[in-house]
Amino acid sequence: MNILQINASARRLQDDQGSVSTRLANELTAGLRAAHPDATVTVRDLAVSPQPLLDEAALGALFTPADQRTPEQAARVAQDDAVIAELLAADTIVIGVPMYNFNVTAQFKNWIDAVARAGVTFRYTEKGPVGLVTGKKVYVVTSRGGIHRDQPSDQMTPYLRAVLAFLGMTDVSFVYAEGMAFAADQGLASARAQITELLAA
Repeated sequence: MNILQINASARRLQDDQGSVSTRLANELTAGLRAAHPDATVTVRDLAVSPQPLLDEAALGALFTPADQRTPEQAARVAQDDAVIAELLAADTIVIGVPMYNFNVTAQFKNWIDAVARAGVTFRYTEKGPVGLVTGKKVYVVTSRGGIHRDQPSDQMTPYLRAVLAFLGMTDVSFVYAEGMAFAADQGLASARAQITELLAA
């Protein structure tokens, strides 16, 4: 098993403090490794190594033929190539991402914009787009200050299901740590119970 863990909080985890989503993602990955001792783990921490914004310069680099790119353009495309390679190499993906203003973080959106590449991770057909990142199990661990699960305010879960499916990843399980702004102990306990249940399945 090749595990890719993506930490998508703006905050780093230091001495079990800071990012709740990263802490819980670490625990889920540890549980997977305990069940699969030979598993390899790659961690992409977007707070430590943020993926650059998809701006006009990046688009220009991507749409320039590889043999015509400037050194700067080649370096920019290589940054996206690296995260695509990590994604394609993984069997299991653990995403730790908090809710910011009802949706995913800017850090994670930049990662999505990097890995969603036509002809590589999806392709267009006469019948619509087809995801090429298939055969993978995805766990999404999300923390929220309030209670949003199954509420209209949760724009995050539908978005993640849609964009992951667009890329071909349809086997997705969610872990919710909610009420972290006012009932953190209860939220953590609930999330850990969800992780235990998923790992036992």
